[in-house]
Amino acid sequence: MSLTTQDVQKIARLARLSMNESEIEAARSQLSGIFELIAEMQAVDTTGIEPMSHAQELSQRLREDTVSEPDQRAAFQAIAPQVEDGLYLVPQVIE
Repeated sequence: MSLTTQDVQKIARLARLSMNESEIEAARSQLSGIFELIAEMQAVDTTGIEPMSHAQELSQRLREDTVSEPDQRAAFQAIAPQVEDGLYLVPQVIE
């Protein structure tokens, strides 16, 4: 799949990116290369191959779940600008 300049301009507008003509052309060639690689990978016959969650069969070593530091919640809340019912109050960011 090859992208047009208009496709990249639309993607840039949706992503709220300001791009000049040379940046648009560079992004177009890079994105087209990515889509070509995806098309190549989709063309590979994977019949009979079991999906894997990771390339290597590794497992995590587990450790004992123990407390390693003292509880300092009261000390941290004492220096916080605003606390109510044990919760930190912060200014609203999203309306």
